[in-house]
Formats: sequence, structure tokens, C-alpha cells
Amino acid sequence: MTEQTVTAGPDTLLNAVVGSDLEVVELGHPYTTGMPCSPNHPGFRMTLIRRHGDMVRPDGGSASNEIIVTGGHVGTHVDALSHVSHCGKLHGDIDAEEAQRGGRHSKHGAENIPFMLCRGLLLDVPRVRGVEALEAGQAVTEQDLRDAADAAGVTPRRGDVVLIRTGWARHFDDAQRYLGQQDGVPGAEVGAGQWLADAGIVAAGADTTAFEHIPPGKGHSVLPVHRILLVDNGIHIIEHLNLEAASARGLTEFTFVMAPLRITGGTGSPVRPVAVVAK
Repeated sequence: MTEQTVTAGPDTLLNAVVGSDLEVVELGHPYTTGMPCSPNHPGFRMTLIRRHGDMVRPDGGSASNEIIVTGGHVGTHVDALSHVSHCGKLHGDIDAEEAQRGGRHSKHGAENIPFMLCRGLLLDVPRVRGVEALEAGQAVTEQDLRDAADAAGVTPRRGDVVLIRTGWARHFDDAQRYLGQQDGVPGAEVGAGQWLADAGIVAAGADTTAFEHIPPGKGHSVLPVHRILLVDNGIHIIEHLNLEAASARGLTEFTFVMAPLRITGGTGSPVRPVAVVAK
């Protein structure tokens, strides 16, 4: 049998990336012990369990490693469709109680959250309103999103990821204010959530702890936008984003890249989302 050499053809995407003048803009927060998280979830903790010098190899080499303990909805993360149910049902009319048996979700687990390489849109609500950041407990309406989209010259469409900036990420180091248990947190209200769902997007994100509007004194007692996106429409939610650099850069439309961890049966995953744009 004669050997044949197969020569791979040029990779169009690789050729477009290598040597091109691209910039990567971070869209999330670093993971830090003690960073703010919802009281509904265990917080993030990291500590070294082995330090350099604890054990030294004969050739002088040493190593250090850590232990990490965290909930799946702490820091910048994405919700799986198993995260929220309504009247006992997950997205697609799946029985939630049956799906969660055995200590992990057999349906809609985090391993099924897609890798996202798609068009991303930044809807910068404070920029349109002429303020640096929205007020605590302030609702983001459908009209706010329409105005932000018009100002950016974009229209959400099927397969997009839409990120809503409220400016709230600037309070990330002030856990009490950021979580807003007393004063509330700005975010999308029901009409805004439905507008996003009607566009057919694959994911929506915001720079707050719960994505949606948290009125003063209400906490996370009711989360109707989670139901609209996750349960009714199968749209993933990305929370705890940091959109300040993207806003300062004036981003509106960009290539969005995000790779969730494939946590079998989980309800969410830490992520490191980025925007890739031409310099």
C-alpha cells in the first residue's frame, strides 16, 4: 500500500488571528478569598496547602499548590439551566426533583453549557443615562436596553451574548453595598428580560450579583427574570461581570469568548469571559 501524505489546508481563522492586531479585554473579576457572594451560596476560599521548601527534591526543586473551595455561583460565573426551576420544572418541562436525584443533575448540568465564541454586545445603560453608575435598587427597563442598543448602533439577534452594564462593578470591593441586601441592586426587570429572550440570544450577563433588579430590602426573595431566561427560554445567565474596562474602551460589538468548566451535574461554573477586538 502506497503511503500518502495528507497536507492540511490553511486554517482561515488561525490565519486571521496570528499576526493580527487584536486586543483582549477582560470582562470578569479575579477570584479572591473573601470576595462578595450571595448569602445563598458558599464563598470562595483559596489557601496554599504546600509551600516552596516544605519538601525539596534532591536536585533542589520544590513545588507549591493550593486547595480551592467554592460554590458554583461565586465570582464571575455562568448559570446552567439546572440552576432554577419553576413549579417543579426545569427548562423543557423536565421534572426538577427527578433530575437532581443522586447528588447531581442528570439533565441540564453544567457540562452542557456551551463553549461560547460568538458576537457579543455591550449595552451600557449608565452611558446612555449620562451617569457613571446606576443607583442602588434601580430597575433597568426594556426601554433602557432599547436606548442603549440604539446608542451603540446594534440590535440583539439569535445566538448573541448580551452584556448589560450598570456600573455596579465599581462597588465590588465593598461587599455590603455591592450585595445590596438593604438598599437593593440595579438590574433588568421583567420587561427587559423578556425583550432579551425574544431576541433569541444564547446568554445574558451583567455586572451584579444576580443580574436582575433587586429592590431595596427584598434580597433574592423572588427572581422572575431568572425564570424567564433559564426556565422559559433556555438562556444562560452570566453574573459578577466587570464591564468597566469594556465601557472605558467604548466597546459595543465584539467577539465574545467564554469557556465554562464541564462540571458534570453542576448548576453553574466559574468562567473567564473576554472580548476580542481590533486595536
